[in-house]
Amino acid sequence: MAPLNATEATPLVKEGNNEEEENMKKLKAYQPWAFFVTFGGYFMAHFSRKCYSTVKQQLQEIAGYSPLILSEMDTVFMGTYAAGNIISGKLGDTFNPTTVLAIGLFGSGICLLLINVSLWFDFLSFSMTLGNFFILAVYFVFGFFQSTGGPVGTAVMGNWFCDKKSIESRGLIFGLWTCHQYCGDVTAALCTAFVLGAGFDYWWALLIPAVTNFAWGVLTMRLIADPADAGIITPEVRIRMEKFKAKQAAGGPAVDEGPAPITYAAALRIPMAASYAFAFGFFKLTNYVLFFWLPYFLGKHFDPVTANLIASLYSVGMMPGGVIVGYVSDLFGGRRASVIGVFMSCLFVFLFVFSLKSEELSAGPLLVMLGIMGILVGGPNNIISSAVAADLSSHPTVRGNNKSLGTVTGLINGCGSITASIGLLAVGPLQSAFGWGSVWLFLMACTFAGTSLMASKIKDELFPSDGDSSEVEANLAV
Repeated sequence: MAPLNATEATPLVKEGNNEEEENMKKLKAYQPWAFFVTFGGYFMAHFSRKCYSTVKQQLQEIAGYSPLILSEMDTVFMGTYAAGNIISGKLGDTFNPTTVLAIGLFGSGICLLLINVSLWFDFLSFSMTLGNFFILAVYFVFGFFQSTGGPVGTAVMGNWFCDKKSIESRGLIFGLWTCHQYCGDVTAALCTAFVLGAGFDYWWALLIPAVTNFAWGVLTMRLIADPADAGIITPEVRIRMEKFKAKQAAGGPAVDEGPAPITYAAALRIPMAASYAFAFGFFKLTNYVLFFWLPYFLGKHFDPVTANLIASLYSVGMMPGGVIVGYVSDLFGGRRASVIGVFMSCLFVFLFVFSLKSEELSAGPLLVMLGIMGILVGGPNNIISSAVAADLSSHPTVRGNNKSLGTVTGLINGCGSITASIGLLAVGPLQSAFGWGSVWLFLMACTFAGTSLMASKIKDELFPSDGDSSEVEANLAV
C-alpha cells in the first residue's frame, strides 16, 4: 500500500529494494554455473585418481610395477593429499580461489601425463631405482594437486549459495554437490572398461583423464569465485561493508582491501570446528575400512564376482546418503549434528550385528545391510566436509569474512584423512590376531568416539538456549 503522503513522483517500490532484487537475480542466475564448474572440478579429481587404480593389474603385469611400488604410490598419495587439504584450503582463502582450482587441475593433468611418459619410454628398464623414484616423486606432487578440489571448491560454493533460501536448503544443495566423487569413480571404471574392451593400450585410461583435467582447468579459469567480483552485493558483502564503515569511523583504513584470510588458530577457535574435524576423522576411518577391506573380507566367503558385487552395494549406498542427511537436516532447521548422530547410532547397531553374524550371513542379507550401511556412513561423511563446514564458516564470529570456508573445510578434510590413515594401520593386525569380529568392534568404537565428539552440539540443537536460537536466526538472516 502506498504511503498517505505519496505523490505521483513517489516510487511505489523503494530504490534500495530494486537494487536488492537485481542483486538477487544476478546471484541466482550464476549459481547453476558455479555449481556445475566446481562439481566438474572435483569430479575430475576422482576421475583421475580412480583411473589409476583401475589399471593396477596392467601396471604390474605389463609395465613391471612391483606390488611394493603400487602400495608406496598409495601411501605417498594419501600422505600428501591429507596435508594438501589443509594447505589448499588456506591458499584458496589467501589467493584467488579460481586460480588455485585451475592450478590443481592443470597440475593433476601434468602428473598423469608424466606417468604416461614413464610408461611410453619404459623408465624402469633404464634403472629400477631411478624409475621408482620418478614415479613416487610424481605421485607425491599429485596428492597436493588433487587436494585443491574439496576445500577450495566448497569455498566457492559457499560464496555463491549465500542467500536465505540457499542457506535453508544448504544440506540438500551440498548433498547433491558431493555426488561428484561417486560420479567420477563410476566414470573412471566405465572409461577403463571402454579402453580395455576396445583393445586400446591400457595407458589411454591415464591419458584421457589427463586431457580432461587440462580442458576443465581452462573452463575453471573463467569461473568467478566471489559474487562481489561480479558487482553483486550479497548479505555477506553487506556485513563486510558495515564492518569497514565502523573501522573507518574509528580512524581505520580509507580503502577496503577486503577481509583478511582467517588463520588456522582462528578457524579452530570457531565453536565445534575442532570437534567436527576429529569426529570426521573417526567417521572417515570407518568409511575407509569398509571401502578398502570389504572385498577382501567377502572374498573369504564368496567367489570374486559375487564378493565385488556385494561390496559395490556399499559404494552405491553412499551416493544418496549425503542427499538424505542434507535434506533431512534442512527439514529440521539445519540441525545437522542431531541427524548425523541418529545415522551413526543406527550404524553402531549394524556394526554390532556384523560383529556377531558377518561370517554367517548369506549374499541377500549382506546386500541389504551393506547398501543401508553405505547410506549411514556416506551421509555424515559427505555433509560434514561440505554443508557443516559452510555452517561453521557462517558463525557470527567470522560472518562477513568470505575467506574462512576454504581453511575450515581444509582443516576438517585434512585432519580426517590423517586420522583415518593412521587408524587403517590397526586393521590388518586386528583381524590377524583376533578375527574379523574385532575389526567390527573397532569400528563401533570409532563410531561411538566420533559421535561423542559432537555430543555438546547435539545437546545444543535439541535443547537450544536463547543464545543458540539467535545464532541460528543470524545465520539465516539476509
